[in-house]
Amino acid sequence: MVTRVQVTSVVDAIATDLRAAVLGGELGPGASLTEAEVAGRYEVARATAKAAIERLVAEAVLERSTNRTARVVRLGPADVRDIYLSRAFLEAEVLRRLARAGTPVPEAAHEANAEIRRRWEASSFDVVEPDMRFHSSLVDAVDNVRTSRMYRSLTSEVRLCMAQVQGRQLLSPATIVAEHERILDHVQAGRGDAAAELLDEHLARARELLVGALGGQPGPEATLPSSVLPA
Repeated sequence: MVTRVQVTSVVDAIATDLRAAVLGGELGPGASLTEAEVAGRYEVARATAKAAIERLVAEAVLERSTNRTARVVRLGPADVRDIYLSRAFLEAEVLRRLARAGTPVPEAAHEANAEIRRRWEASSFDVVEPDMRFHSSLVDAVDNVRTSRMYRSLTSEVRLCMAQVQGRQLLSPATIVAEHERILDHVQAGRGDAAAELLDEHLARARELLVGALGGQPGPEATLPSSVLPA
């Protein structure tokens, strides 16, 4: 029993480190990752390396077909639109439910948005992590384990999208902060439909900017000004 717990811990640690390598750009789209390479990199057994790789395949960070080497997922424009459409469906319903129930806006959402503002004021565009935390905290506020689990599977792929275009400074942190604040205001005031409508604008802009960055033809949402900022 003790040995099995230790092995699981090692698998978790390796999967976490490899995930960070992918999201940080060390392992780029299409990069191969064999069990032998992972075993050698972390000085672990092949079985442990295989388990870590399978964990990331299940998260859609890596992909592989039968008897083939695992590779970092290469997302295209169609993938981005599919992922963001799923996000929009789930998050919009979350906002409506929170507003209808009068659920207090989670403090974690305010804290995440404040961190985005701090990074922006420090001239940093590295806001992906607090941005994802903002949205995740709202989903978690519904207090449904399976809903949160579904959402985590999507955010893993969203982070992968962002990792593939990291450094291009596609989104203005000022716009992100302003729209997040207005979404929270709508939810707190019980305006669920208004919150969902603004969320759709918010996600559509990010979606189409990512589509363009990945070589697709961006839709008009990519260049539409924010409805919450002065013209």
